[in-house]
Amino acid sequence: MSTRRAEAVATVDRPEAKDADFTAYLVMRQPALLRTAYLLTGDPHQAEDVLQTSLAKLYLAWDRIEDPGALDGYVRRIMVNETTSLWRRAWKRREVVRSELPETPAAEEYDDGTAAAVWELVQGLPPRARAVVVLRYYEQLTAVEVADVLGISVGTVKSQASRALRALRDQVPAELREEGREQ
Repeated sequence: MSTRRAEAVATVDRPEAKDADFTAYLVMRQPALLRTAYLLTGDPHQAEDVLQTSLAKLYLAWDRIEDPGALDGYVRRIMVNETTSLWRRAWKRREVVRSELPETPAAEEYDDGTAAAVWELVQGLPPRARAVVVLRYYEQLTAVEVADVLGISVGTVKSQASRALRALRDQVPAELREEGREQ
């Protein structure tokens, strides 16, 4: 039996040795790895999350790492991959915490039922068209942001929005249209 195989068997037989080695590594390297995670993410809370996930993955692969000198590089690669995964997620847009709430338009005191009727028409759109309308006009995202969220091209966002608005205009009853409301 090879030396490396014998060590692996010994580690499997003694999980507390694996835990002790991993803990020693953490005590020695965690502050530096946290700084690296912070530099990758730019946010202390995300850095902690990225580091925690990376260390969990490192722990799972601990027995397979042959060169102890490569541990830092291995963890850094995991952190970069985790950070990249965060960027790719649809909910990647960050919330900015402020001490004061931004000014928002005042809610209308009077709703004559048009909002519910229009929303019912929007619900009747095909799923992708509905997603484009909601993100573009309700969430007020740019066409580029909508394309990024949905994973489609900007041109597709524009054409879907145009078709959806045309379909909504065709379906709106006369009493909800501006010219019908003036009478």
